[in-house]
Amino acid sequence: MLLTGLWLFGTGEALLVASHLGNTPWTVLAQGLSRHSPLSIGGATLVISAIVLLVWLPLRETPGLGTVANAVVIAAAIDVMLRGLPEPSATAARLAEVGAAICCIGIGSGLYLTTWLGPGPRDGLMTGIARRVGWPIAGVRLSLELAVLVAGYLLGGRVGIGTVVFALTIGYAVTTAMRLLLRVGPRESIR
Repeated sequence: MLLTGLWLFGTGEALLVASHLGNTPWTVLAQGLSRHSPLSIGGATLVISAIVLLVWLPLRETPGLGTVANAVVIAAAIDVMLRGLPEPSATAARLAEVGAAICCIGIGSGLYLTTWLGPGPRDGLMTGIARRVGWPIAGVRLSLELAVLVAGYLLGGRVGIGTVVFALTIGYAVTTAMRLLLRVGPRESIR
């Protein structure tokens, strides 16, 4: 479940990139970094994940198997899938890629999160900062997402309607996937 979920997540990220309609905030940053380095988008994603994990040290977060797998598998999936995905020119097909991306990321997130094998690097950063400074998780998450979005945009990463649609719908997609998966697996409270 862990590897399938992470691969689906990376596939969703690749679908957003291929749509040319905007990326998730962290992929905007990775794409911006890739424009100024020899790194691919997946390679930049891996480097960013490694840097984020270093920030875990003063936050006293503990990585798990899922944490490390998250960094490696998602980065690999982005690069592998980008090589084979179509880059349609028709707006309807590009919007369909955005919809498919959100479904893949929602289901992928549900799969890997319900394995309970450790948070992804960015999730651990969010919870670690929230715990250390006493801010609500929603505020920390929003601040992190906006900061990397702006940084990525300034580096040349793509922001667009896909970014907005993702931001407005991904919470519902992940929650729905987790609720469905938890019906057939271990019981945990999901709101």
